[in-house]
Amino acid sequence: MIAIDVPMPQKPPTQTVVDMLREVARRAPAREALVCGATRLSWSELDARVNRVANALLARGLGRGDNIAVLSPNSVAYAELFLGILRAGACVTPLSTMASAEALEKMLADCDAKALFLADTYRGLASAFLPRYGGLKVAIDFDAPGFEAYAAMCAEAAATDPQVPVGLGDAFNLIYSSGTTGTPKGILHDHRMRAAQMDRVSANEYDADARTLLSTPLYSNTTIVSFLPTLVGGSTVVLMEKFDARAYLQLVQAERITHTMLVPVQYKRIMEVADFDRFDLSSMRFKFSTSAPLRAKLKADVLARFPGKLVEYYGLTEGGGVTVLVADEHPDKLHTVGQPAPGCQIRLIDAAGREVAPGQLGEICGRSPTMMAGYYGRDDLTAEFIWRDAQGRAYFRSGDMGAFDADGFLVLSDRKKDMIISGGLNIYANDLELALLADPDVTDAAVIAIPSEQWGETPLGLVVLRAGATRAAAAICAAANARLGKAQRLAGVEIRSDLPRSSIGKILKRELRAPYWDVPGQ
Repeated sequence: MIAIDVPMPQKPPTQTVVDMLREVARRAPAREALVCGATRLSWSELDARVNRVANALLARGLGRGDNIAVLSPNSVAYAELFLGILRAGACVTPLSTMASAEALEKMLADCDAKALFLADTYRGLASAFLPRYGGLKVAIDFDAPGFEAYAAMCAEAAATDPQVPVGLGDAFNLIYSSGTTGTPKGILHDHRMRAAQMDRVSANEYDADARTLLSTPLYSNTTIVSFLPTLVGGSTVVLMEKFDARAYLQLVQAERITHTMLVPVQYKRIMEVADFDRFDLSSMRFKFSTSAPLRAKLKADVLARFPGKLVEYYGLTEGGGVTVLVADEHPDKLHTVGQPAPGCQIRLIDAAGREVAPGQLGEICGRSPTMMAGYYGRDDLTAEFIWRDAQGRAYFRSGDMGAFDADGFLVLSDRKKDMIISGGLNIYANDLELALLADPDVTDAAVIAIPSEQWGETPLGLVVLRAGATRAAAAICAAANARLGKAQRLAGVEIRSDLPRSSIGKILKRELRAPYWDVPGQ
């Protein structure tokens, strides 16, 4: 694997997350650790369950150096599996429930997963490849031939800590991209990287009385970066099995939630709940957002009506550069994603790999104490992902375009692959999307490139209108074009009932582009 020179934080970690959690359970056994549905677990109860998972794996010859996969919705079992796999010294490989059966099979083969823990919800999805999967198959919440039963497996295992030595250089988790073509990339994080992220425990007040509500899936880094600090801080995770905006607000009120991590589409749906203002949300102290841009207009609405601080993170699952916007402290910077986080270094480069001048647009590259170990088994992809400065230091290339303003706040423009080249001119979809979203009748928007005989490709706007809006697509298009420069103008607008999104709220632009570019028989 390619060696990546990861800069050390001011206080390098000396303990793994596994050791940190072990200490929390010993220190506060009676404190509430996990709430999910009707189940409430104290730290001593969660610790015993985690030990049973670890001992069950070890009894089957699974442990250090093994990748253990999980395909499941959020649940108590998923949470204890995640932690138990780590306690056994193995690497947890949480699989995306948004991936196709073909992609999932490639993931399992790519990492040589020694075991697959499967929930009933996704049996149908997995049925296409299960006959070919040769590892241990464990049924989390169903009975079927060829599967071990999770409950019985854990019941037979000891509840005592197996005390498996785990080092900071050992593999922690393997998170796969959920791409639909080719072999998905496995992002490998080690224990040092995850331990370094625990510097946010005190900074973000994940202390003993924090109660963090998580509604994004546990296979997502978005969830993990709040799940782990909450537990390491000795606090309580309230885990939603499936997101629903009204149910979310009810949980905030009933559980006196203090912290949450949400993606932009969730904020949008929550703020659109008709009687939002009736809920008592006064317990909320910190609200975090990541995974996709949180639009300035939505940030302003959240600041105005949803109590607590609003903190937006910009970064990659791979790690590297991170920026932070504390929105309530910088209300004039809501169009940005903030400033580089402490210990992070960000550079902007042009197509030739040269740093751009201050204020100019460039590809965002970053380095920090929290950087992946590499793409699993793919040194070639890892090498492509790295840009090196004049001193030879490794930065991760984001594929995102941006520029720093005069105050050092980063303004995102677009992803390189979403750039539309029309008549030889570069058009950034994000600029056009902002013009569409400025229309009071537009509640969601995406801009994609479609083929054009005259220009090669040209921008098309896809919009969702507010309930009751009756304006025609042509009128929406004309209003947006009036806000845009001549070279940026949309070729047209189509009205959609909704836009396809991943489980963490990213618009699936490949799905939107496919009907225009994927011609049958070619």
